[in-house]
Amino acid sequence: MSRRSRAREVALQILYQEDLNGERDPVQEEAFFCARIKSDSIRQFARDLVNGVRTKQLQIDASLVQFAEHWSLSRMPPTDRNILRMGSFELLFGDAPPKVVINEAVELAKRFGTAQSSQFVNGMLDRVRVSSESERKR
Repeated sequence: MSRRSRAREVALQILYQEDLNGERDPVQEEAFFCARIKSDSIRQFARDLVNGVRTKQLQIDASLVQFAEHWSLSRMPPTDRNILRMGSFELLFGDAPPKVVINEAVELAKRFGTAQSSQFVNGMLDRVRVSSESERKR
């Protein structure tokens, strides 16, 4: 597993926990990052993902709702929802190539989601990607 893949996995765990519990303890969160990621730069990448999703969550969720035909965010499994948030953040605001972002999200969905999660995540993030690319061309 690449170092950035590990950062995405740890970021997903933080986002998942926060989504289910609704509370956040910055001290415990930092301890979690430090215990699981040894590299300062990779740890910062994970922090940036988590903080970026938090900062842009309303915009990201609105985008996801737009593309999720017959699905509300609350009906999505929490793992899928948070993988989609993180992948959408990277597609909309990050600098990683879209193919890499989608592939990383699909791998997380295979590892942590249901049997259908990887296909769902792939389809949703591809819609976000297409929309984002067409917005940039305008």
